[in-house]
Amino acid sequence: MLKVENVKKSFGAATVLDGVNLTVNPGEVVSILGSSGSGKSTLIRCINGLEKLDGGRITVDEFDVAKPKELAEARKRSGTVFQLFNLYPHMTALQNVALAPVEVLKRPRAEVEAESRALLTSVGLGDRADAYPSQLSGGQRQRVGICRALAMKPRYLLLDEVTSALDPEMTAEVLAILAKLAGSGTTMVFVTHEIEFARQISNRIVFLEKGKLIVDLPTEQFFDSQGGLAQPRVAQFLSKMRKD
Repeated sequence: MLKVENVKKSFGAATVLDGVNLTVNPGEVVSILGSSGSGKSTLIRCINGLEKLDGGRITVDEFDVAKPKELAEARKRSGTVFQLFNLYPHMTALQNVALAPVEVLKRPRAEVEAESRALLTSVGLGDRADAYPSQLSGGQRQRVGICRALAMKPRYLLLDEVTSALDPEMTAEVLAILAKLAGSGTTMVFVTHEIEFARQISNRIVFLEKGKLIVDLPTEQFFDSQGGLAQPRVAQFLSKMRKD
């Protein structure tokens, strides 16, 4: 399992994560909600080892991300998709997807490229495998980013606001892919502002407020007046998001 235990993170005098605890079991889809600045993206960056913890512990299948010798093993088990794609501009879609399995896992290139083409085909990009990022739309680039993460065959997929830079049509494209992954049993931790989509695909929803995890409930309970909506801050947030 993926475990976040009493995690603390500050940037200067600003406390961004304040004693966060979270457990994600294989097969779960957990959505993380909260206003901008609540610590959602920082939590994802801490899970994949991009930010150093100031306190607490994060383990991915018992590998501690704070220990350099264990971080590489933890990263093999979790793939991350970022909000701004982060594709290599000088590489084709196929090369972007195949890079890590070949370089990190030392797998045969021909085998990896065949699997990468199959992944691209599965998200509707089979005919764009040889295109460069500049030749793709935002939605297409994000789908390549998802394939790149899946190419490592991770047990956990971390998604950080993956639709925030997309227009509504492109957002729909990407959300359709994520719904398909959720339906297939892929374990996901999904930072998002797409409230209704989170409601549809999540087993659980957690809510961060000023760096504290204040709600962690099964999805149905989160949206219930006796559950998450009983928390004034959650009710206020959901009301504002729906008006927007």
